[in-house]
Amino acid sequence: MLTFTDRARDMVRTFIDQSGGELAHLRIAHHGSPVSPTFELTLVSHDERDTADREVEVDGLAVLVPETSVQALDGATVDFVERVNESGFEVRPAESDAAPAAPGGDRPTPTGPIAERVQEVLDDQVNPAIASHGGAIDLYDVKDTEIYLEMSGGCQGCAMSRMTLRQGVERMLRQAIPELTAVHDITDHSSGENPYFEA
Repeated sequence: MLTFTDRARDMVRTFIDQSGGELAHLRIAHHGSPVSPTFELTLVSHDERDTADREVEVDGLAVLVPETSVQALDGATVDFVERVNESGFEVRPAESDAAPAAPGGDRPTPTGPIAERVQEVLDDQVNPAIASHGGAIDLYDVKDTEIYLEMSGGCQGCAMSRMTLRQGVERMLRQAIPELTAVHDITDHSSGENPYFEA
């Protein structure tokens, strides 16, 4: 299910040893969307195991994975990377045909009833309103009742883009399409002209 690089495995064992063996399990949980996942790694004691955790042994390590994260971590690689200003664990998910492709690549145009209604809202209400700022929002993909949007132009990297999406665009979309369960922003804001950074 999971693969650890030698460096990652050694670092986990080092941290376990530093805890005196009290923290003997590594829990890895997945959060976020398929195209913009985040992974949380924590060492926990035997008593902190959750009934929803699935325990797997990887290279002698006891790894706990919440049931909700099993699919996202299947085939993933855990590494420990060291850079000039930071170091830490990095989880690289396995390539999956089920998740949308990374932004910027070739992709088919989303189709279906939800895609058509989302596109109509973007064309008629959203993009005309933000065009004066040089921005645009495109429908990137649709998975069941979840949609993935990508900002471009003046919206990419704009410090107000998250507020624009959450308070404006998402509200319009949910009013027009009540069955939507999630609206994901997959924009690479760090490459925009005015990138913002989360605290």
